[in-house]
Amino acid sequence: MAKSNDAVEIALDDIRAARSVGAGIVEHTPVTPSAYLSERLGGKIVLKAENLQRTGAFKIRGALNKVTRLGNAARNGVVAGSAGNHAQALALAARQLGVPCEIFVPRGASLSKIAACRNYGATVLEGGDNVEAALTMARQRSEEANTAFCHPYDDVDVIAGQGTLGLELLEDIEDLEQVIVPLGGGGLLSGVAIALKLQKPSIRVIGVQISSCAPYIYGQMPPGPVLTLADGIAVKHPGVITEPLIRKWVDDIVEVDEDSVADAMMLLMERAKLYVEGAGAVGVSALLTARVTPAKTGATCIVLSGGNVDIGLIPNLVRRHETIAGRRLIVFVRIADRPGGLARLLTIFADLGANLIEVQHVRDGLDLHVRETGVQVTLEIRGPEHADSLIDAAKAEGYDVTSIKGR
Repeated sequence: MAKSNDAVEIALDDIRAARSVGAGIVEHTPVTPSAYLSERLGGKIVLKAENLQRTGAFKIRGALNKVTRLGNAARNGVVAGSAGNHAQALALAARQLGVPCEIFVPRGASLSKIAACRNYGATVLEGGDNVEAALTMARQRSEEANTAFCHPYDDVDVIAGQGTLGLELLEDIEDLEQVIVPLGGGGLLSGVAIALKLQKPSIRVIGVQISSCAPYIYGQMPPGPVLTLADGIAVKHPGVITEPLIRKWVDDIVEVDEDSVADAMMLLMERAKLYVEGAGAVGVSALLTARVTPAKTGATCIVLSGGNVDIGLIPNLVRRHETIAGRRLIVFVRIADRPGGLARLLTIFADLGANLIEVQHVRDGLDLHVRETGVQVTLEIRGPEHADSLIDAAKAEGYDVTSIKGR
């Protein structure tokens, strides 16, 4: 990336001071090796499990430093606009320091994150269609109520706080050579890059954006809501402070798509036993899709920046994953509309070891004979060969079977 000389100065001492501020509240989160990713990708891969941080994401590092540095300026309270993770962090920081907190969230923000903010004592208000609208409303509220506005990323105290994660990486990973960091507004990426590069300039630092909202790659994004699994990094434009820092300190920025993020989230659940939100999983996605390759020597660390996932999303991810992996089969079957037809079909599947998940009768909108009905059957299976044997057995018994998914 092209370098810039107009970046603000954030010193290593600023980051170290932020670490002192967070002592006893900010967790020193673990770094865990990933044998699966290391073997699959041919390098030493480790995971920084910031999804296990207080409030479920890295944001408490910067929020706590910001509110502490405000001092008396925060006596009337603090206010922010956020999709959820900064909101939770600021709410907790405000509670720890005994000041009121208001949060503006965009419509459609994570329900679990909103609930967490309220549990920390914050007042949560709806703030437009996207993060930018929420930020605008929060600024207006700050001026009207004489409270302190706390930007989620474009603030030197926030950046210094996020940089404390970089200090932990150097302490915990002796042979650290490359770090992959999610990139939304850029507070985490710039803070971590500064903390690392000031101590070990040879470390390669890479940011990852989601393709549907990648302003550091494509420039400011068009207005309107962004539908993405990585809502925590769906920021429409680069930060005034963070962009020059990123261009000065970061080696590269890449993008990943939605499907690869879904794959990464499931891989982390299945292989690493870690519950990571879409924004936090983009680094794994970048490796799985070869947007980034592991360091040839030493460790490549993926920062898993958060774990605040709405529970309602998980069943959809699991169904998608099971289908792609060949462990779920969905078939449409035409059946003569007479007693025993469906029971006989299901017996064929059961005898071959398939586990029935769901049966739906489908009659409307299809070219069916008057004495014929249609059913959609969802089965848990062992893999593609098992799917073939189930379909072949049903056809051998005279059923008209069409595979919809899973074969």
